[in-house]
Amino acid sequence: MPDHGSPTVRRRRLGQELRRLRERADLTGDQVAARLGWSAAKVSRIETARTSPRRADVEALLLIYMVDSSQRHELLALHRDAARRGWWEEYRDSLPKEYTTFLGLEAEATAARNWEPQVVPGLFQTEAYVRAMMESGQRSTLEAPGNVRSRIEVRMARQEAVLEAESPLNLSVVMEESVLLRRFGDDEVMREQIGRLVEATELPHVTIRVLPLEAEHPINTGAFCHLKVPEFHDVVYLEALLGGRLVEDETIVYRYEVAFDYLETKALDAEASRHLIEKSSSRWR
Repeated sequence: MPDHGSPTVRRRRLGQELRRLRERADLTGDQVAARLGWSAAKVSRIETARTSPRRADVEALLLIYMVDSSQRHELLALHRDAARRGWWEEYRDSLPKEYTTFLGLEAEATAARNWEPQVVPGLFQTEAYVRAMMESGQRSTLEAPGNVRSRIEVRMARQEAVLEAESPLNLSVVMEESVLLRRFGDDEVMREQIGRLVEATELPHVTIRVLPLEAEHPINTGAFCHLKVPEFHDVVYLEALLGGRLVEDETIVYRYEVAFDYLETKALDAEASRHLIEKSSSRWR
């Protein structure tokens, strides 16, 4: 993980703390806005991390909330870290907002649980597989070629940031066996992709399990990723055709956690899954 953590998470923590301090001071958002000559919407955007506040804004809020010097120093340090740019920032214009938020949360997560019923999980896709998959999708969604190139770059950058981090997150994956049988690109592309999956099973922080075709299918839902983020709440990212959706409601997140637990009970164990992945390469010779 980055030394200073994800700016997305830091900004959210800052907003949550500022809201807590406002409520401790028994002030409404409207009252704070009136004192500072702001709109109530600006106070709300800062507290919900929909905007990045200036240092002067944070200092003004801390003054109103009568924060002591020690806590003031801590919160200003949090603001400084929140202003740092994540690796994904340079791609922000070409990515859905929900996905960039997910990338920020993933950068700070200690564990991720990924269900993938259709394609190889993004963190293990080869560049050739990504290109074939996105070019196929481009024909059905009419996505601009420039966006496809940018998204390929993002996929590769994400793999480097997550899998090669100094303290990589613990990643548990369950994927359908059909993923190994679904073609994207030619046989060479698929052979390379299967080889990459086999390599991924050897990573000490990664567990890949396959739900075989003959197994009972326990859930009827698309791909999702459940993140565990320290000093924050768990979140789930749901993938969709034209973007994704971030779920933060604790009740709904818990249901996805239970669903993943159940998927693991129906999937092959890690060793059997590895053998099945290796065996599937013969289909692409």
